Amino acid sequence: MITLIGGVTHAGKTLLAQRLLEKFGFPYLSVDHLKMGLWRAGIGEFEPLDSTEHIALQMWDVLKGMILTAHENRQNLIVEGIYLLPQYVRELGFDGIISLHIGFSKKYIDENFRTKILENRNAIEKRGNCGLIDKENFVSENCKLKELCGLHGANFFEIDGDYHLEMDKIVKWIESQTGQKRERI
Repeated sequence: MITLIGGVTHAGKTLLAQRLLEKFGFPYLSVDHLKMGLWRAGIGEFEPLDSTEHIALQMWDVLKGMILTAHENRQNLIVEGIYLLPQYVRELGFDGIISLHIGFSKKYIDENFRTKILENRNAIEKRGNCGLIDKENFVSENCKLKELCGLHGANFFEIDGDYHLEMDKIVKWIESQTGQKRERI
């Protein structure tokens, strides 16, 4: 089973991938790591701080090839990253590939921007200061992703209440899609 986790920055994509790795034993690939590897090797026409759309366009053919290879080889793989945009992911509507995107409601952002979103941004990776995030732009990015998901028929999970309960719901949804209902032994 291939599981693709897209979403806005700081939504918990890596945290969710880590949870799924621990639960099922499926390896995961961070698209951010792939991006930085390509950039450090001088492959691709992008800089690390270019727009999400530009980097996604530059990386999509490589990502798609990797995902399709894992699918053809009947391997389990979790791929997570902001660059898994709904308009690209829809090309992978095959059995054995599930995808979802995670974002926040405006209400959740208004109530938790500094205390929960920014303070927990390094729950898995210790990235340091990855650039200043402005609350209004963050709200706009979340609204834009939600709209793109609707436009392209992508599964969108909006964090609106208790973050951990919302993530539990996402894990249960993934289990229902994969048929993987037991813990890894």
